[in-house]
Amino acid sequence: MAAPFFSTPFQPFVYQSPEDAVTSFQILGGEAQIVQIMLKPEDKVSAKPGCMCYMSGSIQMENVYAPENEAGMWQWLFGKNVTKTYFLNSGSTDGFVGIAAPSLGRILPIDLAKFGGEILCQPDAFLCSIGDVKVSNTFDQRARNVVAGVEGFLRQKLSGQGLAFVVGGGSVVQKNLEVGETLSVDISSVIALSSTLNVQIKYNGPMRRAVFGGDNLVTAMVTGPGIVFIQSLPFPRLSQRIARTVTSPNNPKLLMQIVIFCFLAYFVLVSSLLFTDV
Repeated sequence: MAAPFFSTPFQPFVYQSPEDAVTSFQILGGEAQIVQIMLKPEDKVSAKPGCMCYMSGSIQMENVYAPENEAGMWQWLFGKNVTKTYFLNSGSTDGFVGIAAPSLGRILPIDLAKFGGEILCQPDAFLCSIGDVKVSNTFDQRARNVVAGVEGFLRQKLSGQGLAFVVGGGSVVQKNLEVGETLSVDISSVIALSSTLNVQIKYNGPMRRAVFGGDNLVTAMVTGPGIVFIQSLPFPRLSQRIARTVTSPNNPKLLMQIVIFCFLAYFVLVSSLLFTDV
């Protein structure tokens, strides 16, 4: 007799913190991962708002404004979050909190102390942090490095000596570049990179291609030494594919909606002409 489905053993974790870690954690799941952080009494974790999945009863959650964010007003104008959430273990026993990735992707634990205390990442890459981690925004004022869209110039900088968790879409590849070694990466595929890397933005073709939706138009020329993390499925690319499918002319549901809309508009127009007093 086959075993019931709920007795099937699950894989407990895909990555676990080292034994000598001050705060232990586990990364669970495959495609859409969860990082489960164990908190001792009076320990706390900071995270991006809206990413909490579950937590023990002794954990208190508080959403506060991030005063260290120098570009907070710019973030707010462009629809970004200017707050962060704290999870504090106020109990007398150990607790835990599960923080989920907002999209299909991998959660990467990055020890900032091993990166010289600073790393640059995509605006929405940061998920949560343990210990001394400061999240701020940098603006590259060089005109050649300003690309279309707020995601091109509003970059996140993670600084400190703590442990930060970032999210990469799809599969994640780590490239270690030696001195003078150059790598060309699609600009949307870069998750995070060392501050020691030299990054130059390159346009692969005339700018008029951008108006008609040219793919891989902008690439980043990364020169070592340093480390760069690359994602295979950036969320903007995934959302664009979904939008193209939904708005495709071959979508019968969309065609039916257009026909109904035109019929209703024609009915309202004719009715207004017939019942209007001359």
